[in-house]
Amino acid sequence: MRPRNVWQAMSRPGYPLSVWPWRAAAYLCTGAATLVALLAAAAVCGVLALVLVGLPLLMMVALSGIPLAWVERHRLRLIDRDPVSGRHRVPNAPGLWAWLSTRLREQGTWREFGYALLFAGILWPLDALAVTIALLVPLSMVATPLLMATVGDGQEAKVLKQWTVTTWPTAFGVAVLGLLLMGLGAYMLGVTAGARAELARLLIGSPEGELGVKVVELTRSRARLVDAFEAERRRIERDLHDGAQQHLVALTMALGLARLDAAPGPLADQLTKAHEEAGKALAGLRQLIHGIYPKVLTDYGLQAAVSDAADRCVVPVDVDLELPGRPSQPVESAAYFAVCEALANVTRHSGANRARVSGGHRDGRLFLEVRDDGRGGADPSTGSGLTGLADRVSVLDGRLALTSPPGGPTLLRVEFPCELTETADRSA
Repeated sequence: MRPRNVWQAMSRPGYPLSVWPWRAAAYLCTGAATLVALLAAAAVCGVLALVLVGLPLLMMVALSGIPLAWVERHRLRLIDRDPVSGRHRVPNAPGLWAWLSTRLREQGTWREFGYALLFAGILWPLDALAVTIALLVPLSMVATPLLMATVGDGQEAKVLKQWTVTTWPTAFGVAVLGLLLMGLGAYMLGVTAGARAELARLLIGSPEGELGVKVVELTRSRARLVDAFEAERRRIERDLHDGAQQHLVALTMALGLARLDAAPGPLADQLTKAHEEAGKALAGLRQLIHGIYPKVLTDYGLQAAVSDAADRCVVPVDVDLELPGRPSQPVESAAYFAVCEALANVTRHSGANRARVSGGHRDGRLFLEVRDDGRGGADPSTGSGLTGLADRVSVLDGRLALTSPPGGPTLLRVEFPCELTETADRSA
């Protein structure tokens, strides 16, 4: 797995020979270009100060951190692949004054201005010092034999303009020492650049923006998981329907024909028993397939599937569900299984004589209610499946509400934000 930042790269044994020390050096060196841009902006402000005084000049100085922060966010990609969020708010109205007033009220603008002052006064000298010690000094030592062969005519060479080398063994020894120092300097560059990046992220990054990015990514990943789960559910249903069920049908038919051809006796009795067991297994498999993902839901939609589930319930169920279209497949599936779980709880735990399923779509929300006249007292902590049902509903930003006082009645309501599409056959 590729490192995401310089800290991860330094934790690996091949870091000094990788590209990351050079990326760290490039990050520190490009700070000089940023400084030049900052000085140019300061010179422009100085010229404008001749004609602008008071509030206009103050606003220009305060906003000087915005372009510097923009450059810094792009420079950070050299040593940190994770983006730094720094989105500014969109003004409520068009025009320059609305933009200025919005920016001057933002905390991010003042954090960026503080970073500009810190960069101009302290950070860039530290960057230059780190590059000089960790990179330029070792490189000049490595180049000692080359300097001795060219500038010194093979007689002598200056090491760091301080010491004179007059023999080739000494020159190569200094070069080897320079290589060793370059290895240590690689880590120095990484530590310096990593610390600088963390400081920049702290000052010019937007915690709210990064949190928003994480929430968006979490929402998207959650939606992908739901889609993958539904796709896997449908795949299992198809495999069982087209594979195991067909084999069981063939086996049942073969046993039935063998029973008809067998003479009365023990063999015929055994074939009859095997035929009955195969029929039971086929009926159980069909029930299992229907529970995994009913074909009626795919072909005819939620309204027909809820009516089918109500018909199969032991307790009499009235259905009052009117939908002018179909929701998305994840919402449709979650709503159907919510009704099925509620009806299963009615059958197993409520002692009800009758139940009712109602619902519809209003104000951009699909809502379903399951009511029974049972004893009430439903508790999600007792393992009735309500906890898992609530998790399934919340994944789609839905809401589940349960009202079940002792003595009843019990009312389960689920809601999903969704829009309906025209009714269409989804069996394909």
